[in-house]
Amino acid sequence: MKLALLSALVGSAAAFAPAATRASSSNLQAFSAADLPGALPPVGFFDPLGFAEKADEKTLKRYREAEVTHGRVAMLAVIGFLVGEAVEGSSFLFDAQISGPAITHFTQVPDGWDALIVTFIGAAEAQRAQIGWVDPADVSYDQPGLLRDNYYPGDIGFDPLGLKPKDPEELNTMITKELQNGRLAMLAAAGFLAQEAVDGKGILEHFSSLIRD
Repeated sequence: MKLALLSALVGSAAAFAPAATRASSSNLQAFSAADLPGALPPVGFFDPLGFAEKADEKTLKRYREAEVTHGRVAMLAVIGFLVGEAVEGSSFLFDAQISGPAITHFTQVPDGWDALIVTFIGAAEAQRAQIGWVDPADVSYDQPGLLRDNYYPGDIGFDPLGLKPKDPEELNTMITKELQNGRLAMLAAAGFLAQEAVDGKGILEHFSSLIRD
């Protein structure tokens, strides 16, 4: 239902909103493929096409920023799919009129709300860009999307519960856990989208049919 869509969007905006202070571990500032968190046995550092090998430090930071951000959005999207379809027809939002597969929910949002949602997301993304990116006016034309030297990809200072470890090793472990969950969520979200697009049935409906069978 729409509750899930709004929950996911609000959550994504919150995840990318800046905090007053931001601390970065000094050992994380050295950015190279050999030192990147996220590699686990038995696969290790998975880069079959050699993107990391061909990338300089600035490019590698952009790759990791893209990966962690897409992973966060995907985790919220997976929750949005499941919650949205679970509360379908029983939510207080929009008179519980939004129904069907989650991929159709956004198109059912009443006029005006869609623009508000997009504006809210855009504002949150602009704030994120101000934290991590060098002002385009100060960047050479051949270095688009340049990240700040003191910015660690994904570290936008949002930690309201104080979960960020002080110890560098514990921090690396937490970063690896986030990356792994984000990678799984990207695959799951892509699967959800493809499945609902193919047969027009919701994910929970598919789960129910599998249980019955």
